Order: sequence, then structure tokens, then C-alpha cells
Amino acid sequence: METQTITVSIARDWRELYDAIWRPDVFPTWASGLAQSTLEDMGDHWRARGPEGDVTIRFTAQNAFGVMDHRVALPNGDEVYVPLRVYQNGAGAEVALTLFRQPGMSDEKFAADADWVRRDLAALATRYGKR
Repeated sequence: METQTITVSIARDWRELYDAIWRPDVFPTWASGLAQSTLEDMGDHWRARGPEGDVTIRFTAQNAFGVMDHRVALPNGDEVYVPLRVYQNGAGAEVALTLFRQPGMSDEKFAADADWVRRDLAALATRYGKR
């Protein structure tokens, strides 16, 4: 699959940033797709309710490496893997999300999804960067 990795630099220690944002219940504060739905802890996964139906999200557990990967099971049964990392960039942090172009996805839809990720990462930087 074609991929695009989208990054944002944040003026905050990377470990401090990771500690602030790794928990699934924090994602709706910056990930607009989750901000518009409920996010329910179901034990080993989370359920989000959106306009197209329920999705199941499995998040990577807290770790020492800044990994925040998650897998989203869509209402149609497809699963989307979302690699997300927080890592050191000098005295600050870099947040990187890799977007996979899904089978049959148009150029326009892939570009729109990349723009959406850029907006969400900008919101993350605004909310969790040093003030």
C-alpha cells in the first residue's frame, strides 16, 4: 500500500508529551474523528460511535518507546492499522502518523485524509505544546 507519514514538531520533552497523550481517553482532545463520537472502554478495546456506525479500536499499551499504534475495525469489517509515534527531536518532540492508502481509495480521498491528519496533529501541537 502507498503510505504517507505526516509529522509535527512540538516544543515539549518527548517523554513528557508521550505521558500526557498516550491514554486512549485523551485522543478525543485532539483527534477530531473521535471528538465527534463517544469513546467507551470495553476492557481489551475501545468502542467509538460515529455517523457510519460503531468502530472498535485497539490501542498499544503504554511503553518506553513512544509507540501509540492503534487498529481500527470499521463497521464493514475492514481493519485499518495506524502507526503513531512520539520521539525525541532535540530538546522537543516529533509526532509521526503514517497513513496507509486503503484499497480502492481515490487520490482525492487519500489527500483529504492526509489533510485531516495534518489538522489533527496541528491541534495536538497547539493543545499539548509548551505554553
